[in-house]
Amino acid sequence: MTRSTRQRERERESETEQDEQEGVRACPECDSENLVKDGDRGEIICEDCGLVVEEESIDPGPEWRAFNHQERQEKSRVGAPTTQTMHDKGLTTTIDWKDKDAYGRSISSKKRSQMHRLRKWQERIRTKDAGERNLQFALSEIDRMASALGVPRSVREVASVIYRRALDEDLIRGRSIEGVATSALYAACRKEGIPRSLEEISEVSRVERKEIGRTYRYISQELGLEMEPVDPKKYVPRFCSELELSEEVQSKANEIIETTAEKGLLSGKSPTGYAAAAIYAASLLCNEKKTQREVADVAQVTEVTIRNRYQEQIEAMGIHS
Repeated sequence: MTRSTRQRERERESETEQDEQEGVRACPECDSENLVKDGDRGEIICEDCGLVVEEESIDPGPEWRAFNHQERQEKSRVGAPTTQTMHDKGLTTTIDWKDKDAYGRSISSKKRSQMHRLRKWQERIRTKDAGERNLQFALSEIDRMASALGVPRSVREVASVIYRRALDEDLIRGRSIEGVATSALYAACRKEGIPRSLEEISEVSRVERKEIGRTYRYISQELGLEMEPVDPKKYVPRFCSELELSEEVQSKANEIIETTAEKGLLSGKSPTGYAAAAIYAASLLCNEKKTQREVADVAQVTEVTIRNRYQEQIEAMGIHS
């Protein structure tokens, strides 16, 4: 056997082993990649020729069946998943505040006082030092502000991860915990594409807007958070909903933003003010007039900003007021 033949055989064997490790990706009969998995039979079938490529595959799911959420919760043998929004990632135990036993019956006064002491010590031992206590306070602040802003759970998780990264990089030294926590939440909103302005964030925070902006710029630079500019169109649905405007006004405002942004008017402008002016212009064009004061209150900008952006936008659109 020549050296080249042995080399080809070794390459073929390594390819076979790699296919076995990664799983079959193409049909050996017709070389089609249209493979579908039949979960009931545990088979992988080629859609084109019907060949059973794999069978008796391992089912990683539970051996029990459940037909509704309540049954699934009762049969599940695991706890809640780990979360970054808690300082201990949710791995510690918690003692329920209800003074009742497993059958729902009230416990005696002696047991109640004992459970009260257990709860108190449970809270004390969950944090071993000042660093963990500060982390617990920061994550609770993020959770409080996120609830007030009405943002989804994913934003809270991202904000908690950003804060933990800032803590690991020692970026909190010399800055307030509330300021860094608020900045992490603002960064998470921008990363997840949830439109929340700096004014809205500062309203639910205990620190000033200037400090939030300064801390946010520092953290994003040090952690290398690549933030894209906020698209004004993301504010339009929420502002229109609060102003009780129709879908026609919303689509017209998006059209104004797209057209004027292509002409370079958006550069260096506040996205909230730009969106507010577009909504004001669209409401006039669609005969659903709203005053500049009403739009300014919802967008949390000044009437002067709306007037300036409005004039620029209608001139770029070629509309005469």
